[in-house]
Amino acid sequence: MPRYTYVVLTNPVEGKESEFNDWYTNTHVHDALEVPGFVSAQRFALTPKQRVEAPFPWGYLAVYELETDDLQQSIDALAARYNTPDMMISEALHPERLGLIFQPMGPRLEANA
Repeated sequence: MPRYTYVVLTNPVEGKESEFNDWYTNTHVHDALEVPGFVSAQRFALTPKQRVEAPFPWGYLAVYELETDDLQQSIDALAARYNTPDMMISEALHPERLGLIFQPMGPRLEANA
């Protein structure tokens, strides 16, 4: 079955970082995993050490893995749940965000031990 990676870059509303992180970690990623095709989720926070200097537009990243024969069906199911009782969206989530879906272009490689 084809696998995809959905990356979502986000920020909290100013002054609501704690509420944002609590909602995203304890509610939102779990709601996303109820969407058909979504098989895993992991969140990340931007580290202060980077290859280039700040500013950076987003401080948080969520990575979701999808496994589906019908990607459009999964996208449509996600859109249908968005901000409904099945997937409430916190007011602490800043409205400017970026979500993109990628497909693999080759095998996953690992460094030699």
